[in-house]
Amino acid sequence: MTYYLIAGERSGDLHGSNLIQAIRRHDSSATFRAWGGEQMQAAGAVLVRHYREMAFMGFLEVVQNLSTIRRNFRDCERDLLQHRPDVLILIDYAGFNLRMARFAKRHGIRVFYYISPKVWAWNQKRALKIKALVDRLFVILPFEVDFFQKYAYQVDYVGNPLMDAIAAFQPDPAFREQFAKISNRPVIALLPGSRKQEVEGMLPLMLSACKEFVNYQFVVAGVSNLPSSLYQQHLAAYPNIPVITDDAYNLLSIAEAALVTSGTATLETALLHVPQVVCYRTGTISYLIARQLIAVDHISLVNLILNKEAVKELIQNDLNPANIRTELSKILINGQNRQSQLADYARLQQIVGGPGASDRAGELMVKYAQEAR
Repeated sequence: MTYYLIAGERSGDLHGSNLIQAIRRHDSSATFRAWGGEQMQAAGAVLVRHYREMAFMGFLEVVQNLSTIRRNFRDCERDLLQHRPDVLILIDYAGFNLRMARFAKRHGIRVFYYISPKVWAWNQKRALKIKALVDRLFVILPFEVDFFQKYAYQVDYVGNPLMDAIAAFQPDPAFREQFAKISNRPVIALLPGSRKQEVEGMLPLMLSACKEFVNYQFVVAGVSNLPSSLYQQHLAAYPNIPVITDDAYNLLSIAEAALVTSGTATLETALLHVPQVVCYRTGTISYLIARQLIAVDHISLVNLILNKEAVKELIQNDLNPANIRTELSKILINGQNRQSQLADYARLQQIVGGPGASDRAGELMVKYAQEAR
């Protein structure tokens, strides 16, 4: 059978690549076409467009790039009709993918959605839209099952695919040696995000904490889909802070603590047992609009899953150098919040469960697709 996948960001590319491999284990004749990135392409998909051409965040930036977004919609619709897959698999990325779900439904293409849009966070009645447009929904957070049941929508809970990536990770014993010429001090990891706007907004604020922690070595987790110049322009005043590209797990494996931009990385950091401070700031207009719409008390996945503030969230005006220094101090060794955060991580691990989400999702997708033929 033929499968057409759409992911609009880096984490979706990772999950999509694991899903492709899982589907192939249960459907040896499967072929794949995708909007995503290098990882989905390496897994065997024909890459139509890279997610870097689709990653717009914040209400204002979306408005400023409407012409590009509209062109992406048209191109995707045209390509989808030209190739008419047995199944369209949408991965997170709600703004783009829900429109594609509507288009596919109208043209008789079966729609699966993997990693549900966060409709429980804001505009919850979008659950009815998903129910109307999506043939099968595969969720990765345990509380999502009960949420969708309120709308009489039965979904498949498959577990969290991050556990597949983490279970497969083997720390490189030689990784720490990369910093030997710089410092033998304990490491604090900076994870400023995988989008240009995130790095521009978060990295300078994260770096502001460095001068107060002279006994620590700060290291930035970079990504290859962004130019190295983006990092270097902010690091010009910090010549001894290196950037490690596409190797956040190894960096976290040697880190004592981390400053992390809100997103998937907060959950990855927690599951790798690294105490963290969650950072987030967006444009004023985008923030004011979001504050009126958001229906949950937390923004980080760690706190949402645990339903408590296990990790400190510094949001918008609260994200400033003084608060970063204060909260970071609390999670270092001997810090007052370190042990309680690690204890919360142990409970988080129990809730999230073990690996196997990708294979469970892939097996179910093949089963449902074959039943529908």
